Amino acid sequence: MSLQSLGDRLDASAGRPSGFDYMKISLAISVIATHSVLTSYGQAADAAMWDTPARPFLRSVLPMFFGVSGFLVAASLDRCKTLIKFFGLRAIRIFPALAVEVVLSAFLIGPMLTTLALRDYFTDQLFFLYLLNAIGEIHYLLPGVFHDNPKPDTVNAQLWTVPYELYTYGAIGVLALAGVQRYRILGPLSVIVLVVFHFFARLWWHGWQYEPFNGNVPGLALMISGLVGLSLYYYRYQIPWRWSVFWCATAVALLGMYSRYGGEYFGALVVPYVAIFLGLTTPRRLAIVRDRDYSYGIYLYGFVIQQTFAATIPAGRVWWINILVCVPMAAILAAMSWHFVERPAQQLKSLVSALERHYLRITRRTTVLPQSAPARADA
Repeated sequence: MSLQSLGDRLDASAGRPSGFDYMKISLAISVIATHSVLTSYGQAADAAMWDTPARPFLRSVLPMFFGVSGFLVAASLDRCKTLIKFFGLRAIRIFPALAVEVVLSAFLIGPMLTTLALRDYFTDQLFFLYLLNAIGEIHYLLPGVFHDNPKPDTVNAQLWTVPYELYTYGAIGVLALAGVQRYRILGPLSVIVLVVFHFFARLWWHGWQYEPFNGNVPGLALMISGLVGLSLYYYRYQIPWRWSVFWCATAVALLGMYSRYGGEYFGALVVPYVAIFLGLTTPRRLAIVRDRDYSYGIYLYGFVIQQTFAATIPAGRVWWINILVCVPMAAILAAMSWHFVERPAQQLKSLVSALERHYLRITRRTTVLPQSAPARADA
């Protein structure tokens, strides 16, 4: 039996393996589970949670998300002839659902739960700053909202990753202009540059003393995982899809994520393979992942639902009750987001494609981005 590569698995499913659908929704639910202690008991309990044997699993969730994203976004880049289409597709995926979630939080949940008079609420500077979340400038506070929660004041803590997602898209855009589709070595080189930069920048910031990471991995580590995902895509026919490699990668990733002294760099490098390996499996699609993607909505609405639950039902401030109640509620809102916001927004893809064709026509070019070189080892 011939050995399968990541690319072989991707091709066998016509580029749409069901494993990625399950991976994304599982990771989104895992984010809610990760926040269950914080929203139920507060910052001290959350800090203690990150000091338990669960730490490597908790720290792997977001790098897995970014690794999967990098792999799938690289595949999308291969279908684009210009950055107009590439960034247009990314904007369609990110901003409509984000903007609606921000508006609902600011204009519905905030007024219902604020301790301020509505006139004071709607004229407070925090209210206007919060609206900037819709364009990726992240602010966590709404005036007078969730002040007495175990995690006080914070409305959408999970949004801290959004700027790093946008930075990763920007980095991929730069790599595309540099020719990563043809010169795929640029992917691994960008990973090395980012690791070295972050390591020495952190040393410099802390007076040339290595300060261990406590809690989740830093944002730049997420970018590293995203660029590793991109690199795995461009080397997909050279990288084996094997269970033995998967288990070895899982062990290295967990050991790395458990360590506070630089191990997260190894974890960020290896975790994407684990996530992409699972994403390339092909279990039967159930209705929850068939022709729909609720993962982004679950991610967007999870934390504000958890905070609302903690504020309105103090007796429910138990981590497992938090999960049992808030995951279904987030899934309901995610379904509404998909069917009424995200899927309708996909109609804008035709406009983006038209803009790309118009640009190519007026510039008399067939493409701007370098075309991919043959990826197979035998090509």
